[in-house]
Amino acid sequence: MTSHAAQKLSALVFGGLVSAVPFIAQADEKPMEIVTVTAAPIRDSQQAAFDAKKFADNYVEIISADTIGRFPDQNLADSLGRLPGLAIERDQGQARYINLRGAPFRYTSIAFDGIDVPGAENGRIPRFDSIPSVITRKVEVNKAILPSMPGESVAGFINIETFSPFAEEGWSFAADVGLGEQDLGGGDISKYGLRSSWSNDNFGFVAFASENSREQITDNREYDLERDANGELIVNELDFRSYKVTREDSAYGGTLEYRGDDTLQRVFVSTLYSEFVDKEQRNQFVFAVTNPEAGTAVSNKELSVSRLLEYGQYENSTLSNTIGADFQLNDWRVETRINATETEFSMNLPIPRSVGGSAMGSYDLSDIEDPKLYLDRDLDSISYAATIGIHYGQELNIDGLKFKADAERDFNWFNKSAVLRIGVQHDSRSADGFISTPAVKSFPDTIDIDSFNTGSGWDSNTSNTIGASYYNNKGLRNAWAATGGLGSVTPSEDGVIDIEEDIIAIYAMATTEFIWGNIVTGARFEQTDYSSKGVVNGNAISVDDDFNNILPSVHINIDLAENLKLRISGSTGINRPTYDEWRAAARIDLVEKEVDGGNPTLDAEEAMGIDTAIEWYFAPASILSAGVFYRTIDNVIYADTSTIDGGVYLPSAAGERWVYKGAVNGDDGEMQGVELSFVGHASDLINTAHGLGVSANITMLDSEFTGIDGKNYKLPGTSDLLYNFSVFYEDFGLSARINYQYRDEWISPIEDPSEYWGEQERVDLSISYELPFDLQGATMSVYANANNLTDETDVRYAGNGTINQSESYGRRYLLGVRLHF
Repeated sequence: MTSHAAQKLSALVFGGLVSAVPFIAQADEKPMEIVTVTAAPIRDSQQAAFDAKKFADNYVEIISADTIGRFPDQNLADSLGRLPGLAIERDQGQARYINLRGAPFRYTSIAFDGIDVPGAENGRIPRFDSIPSVITRKVEVNKAILPSMPGESVAGFINIETFSPFAEEGWSFAADVGLGEQDLGGGDISKYGLRSSWSNDNFGFVAFASENSREQITDNREYDLERDANGELIVNELDFRSYKVTREDSAYGGTLEYRGDDTLQRVFVSTLYSEFVDKEQRNQFVFAVTNPEAGTAVSNKELSVSRLLEYGQYENSTLSNTIGADFQLNDWRVETRINATETEFSMNLPIPRSVGGSAMGSYDLSDIEDPKLYLDRDLDSISYAATIGIHYGQELNIDGLKFKADAERDFNWFNKSAVLRIGVQHDSRSADGFISTPAVKSFPDTIDIDSFNTGSGWDSNTSNTIGASYYNNKGLRNAWAATGGLGSVTPSEDGVIDIEEDIIAIYAMATTEFIWGNIVTGARFEQTDYSSKGVVNGNAISVDDDFNNILPSVHINIDLAENLKLRISGSTGINRPTYDEWRAAARIDLVEKEVDGGNPTLDAEEAMGIDTAIEWYFAPASILSAGVFYRTIDNVIYADTSTIDGGVYLPSAAGERWVYKGAVNGDDGEMQGVELSFVGHASDLINTAHGLGVSANITMLDSEFTGIDGKNYKLPGTSDLLYNFSVFYEDFGLSARINYQYRDEWISPIEDPSEYWGEQERVDLSISYELPFDLQGATMSVYANANNLTDETDVRYAGNGTINQSESYGRRYLLGVRLHF
């Protein structure tokens, strides 16, 4: 950490302590209910999670946070990736998506405090980089789905619980301040979190805020390679890139709540806003080999050179407001919720692209992750024939309104105690926007691009043999905008998204208690109505459809012994197409009779499967478990080329067989796996080494489906092998954990399906120390986090087996202070 960062940290810590004194003074004479003991945060958090897991009515994984910021990670994707069966997909090194049990991202639905929300990116895919862990009290990862949960949970349902106003009596205050540095490029990292609550017997409120920022360099090399008949490497193109990235996420929210003792048990208003902003400068040089030849090291080749200089921004946000009321109506306990959610996603990437440069060069790819290219001249001396402007844009705005009511009551049947739960939910969603669209624009001749060259060489883990230096891309973009020639992106007709969706769901389930455990049986009915509008060949079209799904499930939970539980579950689910896939807009070629675009006639994916698990809670905060699951999936959605009736897009072509390129339905999908998990503390096994513990899990997965061509493919997101291993120690106020994480190669759902990521691993370290004194009842701890200690390089491969991307980011360090009372 730089001395400037250390000074800033000291000032912030001191300021936080001073600002907290009035709250501490008020709380000093009031009794406080401490939810968990901060002296052993790892053990206490594990015990809280396992207690909830043990008494759950379904197969579930739980993460529990004992105080603000106790999760070891900046966002929830990092934390979730440490659970059995969950794998992370990163974007430029930062955890963003979750593959639950090796399934595509969209097979998982996400909720805040039980209210499921649409994915900001395309309506179905949840992103976790905009959800800081600091606002979260508990996360439930439901692997076996109950009827009370959304049907759109083929792989699982993740419910994120925020803090309750009544978690602690009287005043409560918590703050987290952290500053650090990204090793590659020396970028600044900051983390700020604040939570305050107050409650008495009837009234309470909680408010929280979080802001995180991270500056980093992404060192990127991309390739176009192939092999000849003898297996020799042929280099068609080498692409050198360096990204300067600033990523910011923020979250704000709170709850105001009243609790009563009569008919009205609870009424509350809550709000949550989360936002992720990615500001990206890309410096890129592409070298195309004019006459490729076989060989790893080749000299004196003619190269065509192009230069791309981008300053752009990605942004997504979710605003969720909920009004809720709980009632006791005779024997019935009733919960009602009204929720309004707005999500926004946008991409704005203007790129001046200079083309027509030329040079002679020699390359050496003996170290494939560090390609070396030597030019016959200085890179900055290359002149380009022309510069054009390419402006990429994308938008999607979703407005959702939800009404939800759940009721339950105790009853007896067949002389057994039981609980009946029934519920209804209505979702109305409106989505409008457009898919990623490039607009080609003229670039002003009056702008001298070379004048924006800073002369500062790239920060890189690889060899900067081309001698590239950074440009002031932000200044270049501002100069372009000042001429009036930049403007905005006008979406093409075939890329427009205009969808209305209504979902009505009702469910009923009964939990019957036996001496040996319980059985949960029930079913959920969901009716979906949607309309998709678009323009094809200048003509407006609208496709409407509706379909019904009955989703039964049964869950058997058997107490084989006091601390030994067997679970057997059968459940069903559906997955509707993303809004990108469901759009009616398309581009048609009347001559070739081809269509390229959305597919509003797609069928929803339908799944059914079984989960079995045995869980041994052999000691407090300890577990040994094994699970097996299997799913069948009909109507698997993927991208391919098929034959359709041309009348879908052009009424006059009804009955004609046209070629369609886009999302289609495959068949015979399967996903299956085995999950093993162990968490243990040395003090529970032997009477020595107090404070030492181990957490380990391993998941073995397999998946496939049949395409319309009759061939078998893997589901995107499936790694054959996942495992995590952690060693932790806590005693005398010290808490330390080192974690190793591994996943095998997989196909990315957001990349070309012919490409796949190579195996990835990460080593992270987290240390905290609770100071042995307090400030009028307030506890304080200091912490240090180090991520990616082994400085990994992530590698992606093309369909022909050759590497097509390698990128690295360096290590990340963070020091901070937490205050809580």
